Amino acid sequence: MNIILGGYWFYYIYRIKTPVMKNILLLTDFSDPSKNAIAYALQLFSNTECTFHVLYVQDSSAYITDDVVSQATTSLYDSLVNKNRLKLIDYVAELESEFDTKSFSFKVIVDYDSLIDAVQQNITSKHIDLIVMGTSGATGAKEVVFGSNTLQVVRRIECNTLIIPKDYKYQQPKAMLLALEPTDLLSGRSVTDFFQFLKAHTLQLHVLRFTADAEQQRINTGDMDVLNSQMPDAPYQYHQIVQVPMVYAVGTYLQTNAIDMVGLIAHHETFLERLFLGSATTEMCKHAEFPLLIFHA
Repeated sequence: MNIILGGYWFYYIYRIKTPVMKNILLLTDFSDPSKNAIAYALQLFSNTECTFHVLYVQDSSAYITDDVVSQATTSLYDSLVNKNRLKLIDYVAELESEFDTKSFSFKVIVDYDSLIDAVQQNITSKHIDLIVMGTSGATGAKEVVFGSNTLQVVRRIECNTLIIPKDYKYQQPKAMLLALEPTDLLSGRSVTDFFQFLKAHTLQLHVLRFTADAEQQRINTGDMDVLNSQMPDAPYQYHQIVQVPMVYAVGTYLQTNAIDMVGLIAHHETFLERLFLGSATTEMCKHAEFPLLIFHA
């Protein structure tokens, strides 16, 4: 294995701070990981005027015919939805009392559907800019329930997603690591969203560019052209990593550098690619110890 860590520092000052997240979808199942993720989001966006749409999804597959028959004496709506809506309203009231929410407004949503369908419908109807959810990661070879849901959202929903590990407590982020696979290009909507977020939160940037061989200087030059044009007067570090799996190199880098958040670009993969090859994004989600901000190409 070869590693090229050719580091570059460029010094600039950000011109503007741009609040870019106006509508944020907070997913909750009332578990500790989801509550921790929501607490993180409220602190991260404390200086941003935005609307938090707090969504609880009652999975329709959890109910069978006998359940519906047993509830025949009461409203089906009350039995399946209204109870959880009241619980969600109480939870939002707790958030409003615990956090400084002068810049926020809250909308509560209870949906009786599959998770993916409910999330997709709300992204469209509420013009969602960002999804926030917690994850419990993986236990051995088996993912826990909310961790599995996290992977489903990342794989199937085309919306930027912030994933917070279950035990990660908020600290004001100062530096982000952007990990780029060989096929990632610094262009398009995902990269625009990334730089807007970076500027809005005044984050120092570290870039790890993963390549299959050491001859891809063209990619490096293109990366730095974009970085120099998008980040006028801001410091960043850039490293090329050759023939090392992303999950290992990123883990090592996080141990030796002060990083508060990891950025990834997710690609649409075919079912066979996911089944037989997996992806670095999947592995990073399973073993996340730092917040992951995933942008969709």
